[in-house]
Amino acid sequence: MTESEKDSIQIALKAAISRLLPELRTLNEYIYAHPEGGNEERLAAAAHCTLLEAHGFSVERAYLGLETAFRAVFDTGRPGPALAFLAEYDALPGLGHGCAHNLLGTASSGAGLLTAALLAGLPDTAGSIVVIGTPAEETDGAKVLMAERGAFDAIDAALMAHPAEDYFRSGQSLAMDALAFRFYGKAAHAAACPEEGINALDACIQTFNAINALRQHCTPDVRIHGIISQGGLAANIIPDFAEARFYVRAARRKTLRELIPRVIRCAESGALAAGARLEVSNYEASYDELQTNQALQDLYLANMGRMGIVGIQEAKKGFGSLDAGNVSQKCPLIHPWFRICDQPLPAHTEAFRDASISETAYEGLQAVLGGLALTALDLLTDAEALRKVREEFEQQHSV
Repeated sequence: MTESEKDSIQIALKAAISRLLPELRTLNEYIYAHPEGGNEERLAAAAHCTLLEAHGFSVERAYLGLETAFRAVFDTGRPGPALAFLAEYDALPGLGHGCAHNLLGTASSGAGLLTAALLAGLPDTAGSIVVIGTPAEETDGAKVLMAERGAFDAIDAALMAHPAEDYFRSGQSLAMDALAFRFYGKAAHAAACPEEGINALDACIQTFNAINALRQHCTPDVRIHGIISQGGLAANIIPDFAEARFYVRAARRKTLRELIPRVIRCAESGALAAGARLEVSNYEASYDELQTNQALQDLYLANMGRMGIVGIQEAKKGFGSLDAGNVSQKCPLIHPWFRICDQPLPAHTEAFRDASISETAYEGLQAVLGGLALTALDLLTDAEALRKVREEFEQQHSV
């Protein structure tokens, strides 16, 4: 892209954001006012699809057999890179959009629309813009299943940005397995004939004790935390059934592959000690670690600077898990954060939810729209930039 083309794009960018912003406000506030849980986001998905279709995107609803997923494509008609923006739009039970996914999805669809609008000024550019609607981030993590079904295999790079209390770089998230241990014993009267019972709750408690001992032999990145989801019905009945649910996390999937059998042996030892029967299962999808593509992030940071956002903070420190991690194993990805409030607010609260429709949020939205769209254009127009992004990804996954 020549310098004159860059100047023209910068002028066109501001005009396109101004044109799009009213529609994006409407989308964001509609989804905010109609919160839907994971895999129930029918209104939200339909609203995204309707807006994208109105701007010339070809939309596939119920993508990959998932009712509230979608895939929207703006194709230049010339073979080239396929760049994806990932939209989330699920709400939290009882709280609504306490994680501001209403705005996250709006930013992703908006970035797709903005990039497509800017391509009008670059008639020789080849490739396609893809907006992928990904349900249930807060629960089942649809990106896991979508990655397994090939949604990202032909994507050259994926981008998304999450609302936050400030601007942060993309970082890492932990790989995670969700383990359910079900213990089956034998009921008996706890006072009259306890010797005839097999206490499933004892097996469950011994499992917690064994896992607590295991923790001291784990690397610092490991997190193991769980609950007793079922532990008996009455104090005078020997429990014949108990269930424990655990999240087991680590910085790398490789670590989990070695750790999970040890955690399961803790449950097996508890069952053996109590004489109970054990069943083991995964009660939620397994998340891989998120690997930020630094070459892609460098492009994004430079473009956020062009939008007037400098001094973006280092990646958020945390030990959570994201289904975007599974996407990052399939294609280069960044997952930065953008500011929606004037003071620190914890996510998953009413205050953070309401911040997602504030004027500060719309200021952040405009900045991140420009940053994401300009980054997509860099990859569509600069073969060397795309080569560096792909080369880093291949190096990350050759280990």
